[in-house]
Amino acid sequence: MESGEWVGILAGVLTTVAFIPQVWKTWRSGAADDISSLMFIIFSSGVLCWLLYGITLNSRPMMIANAITLVLSLSVLFMKYRFAWKKKQRLLAAEQRGL
Repeated sequence: MESGEWVGILAGVLTTVAFIPQVWKTWRSGAADDISSLMFIIFSSGVLCWLLYGITLNSRPMMIANAITLVLSLSVLFMKYRFAWKKKQRLLAAEQRGL
């Protein structure tokens, strides 16, 4: 394995692992109001492109890192919409009860 490949592997590990604290914090807090949907949509699209590029190069490190990062970033986006929907449902229920 060439030294350039090790740098690529390290970059993939670091950028992938960087998302874990955000996913964990969002999951535990049950809120994602401060997260930018547009940023995560653009970022996830970019990661998808990197994944497809890694597939065309048949680069396992690039494919694995970007596949995991894509799942993590989409999970934050999913939680953002899911938590917002639940919050809206709670507010509607409270309105109906006259609170």
